[in-house]
Amino acid sequence: MKLFGLLTVLLLLLAPALCAQQHTYPRINRFADVTGTAGSSQGTVAASYVHNWHLGKKRKWEAGVGLRWTTYFGTKTDFITAPARLARSTTTPFLIVFAGQETANWDTLTVQRPLINSVNFSVNFGYNFTPKWSAGFNIDVIGFSFGRRGSGILTSNGSTRNEPNAKPYGFNVLLTGDNDYGSLNSEYFIKYRINTRWGIKAVYEYYFAEYQTTNIKQTAPDGTMVSRFRNKVNTLGLGVSYHFNN
Repeated sequence: MKLFGLLTVLLLLLAPALCAQQHTYPRINRFADVTGTAGSSQGTVAASYVHNWHLGKKRKWEAGVGLRWTTYFGTKTDFITAPARLARSTTTPFLIVFAGQETANWDTLTVQRPLINSVNFSVNFGYNFTPKWSAGFNIDVIGFSFGRRGSGILTSNGSTRNEPNAKPYGFNVLLTGDNDYGSLNSEYFIKYRINTRWGIKAVYEYYFAEYQTTNIKQTAPDGTMVSRFRNKVNTLGLGVSYHFNN
């Protein structure tokens, strides 16, 4: 998030010069893009199709919907207790983002070679500073996941148990913060249009990756059984876009 804040400040400083140029934007912006990101022992590759509508008097704002495939992969990755009622001090939508983390309730599922393919519908927002420069945000809303089943180790209060069949959680839905279920992608980006068709972008990506156990479960402090475990992935990357209309 610090990187996003720095990029936001930079764009605000450049905005007066960038916005000095006048341009008439089309009513619709349709494009496909491919993005690759990397972090510590993990990364993602994503492909998406987006249909945005330009908004406002000068049509510099845009918003729309899309479909995105994200492949997440890693090595010896830790996933912590996912249910919001255990992971956070409050489950109130939106406010949960600022809630305290209840680390005493966390167990850790270490997956040796996680691989998740998530297919989700997304919502997309952007602002065009000039015909060349734009920035925006997008987030997955609902979809499904599948991927590699494999061995994992569940650690609770210093003791460990083997899970031979950990697997990606199958259903994805955006409910804000730790209320979410499944694997969901979101990104902040800055894009440069090379020409009317092609563009490149720099990306900060925030990805919820979720695995579940099959044979063993966490016994939560309230006595309930937990099989969902989440890894919050922060990565940086680059992408390339192809625009179908000028």
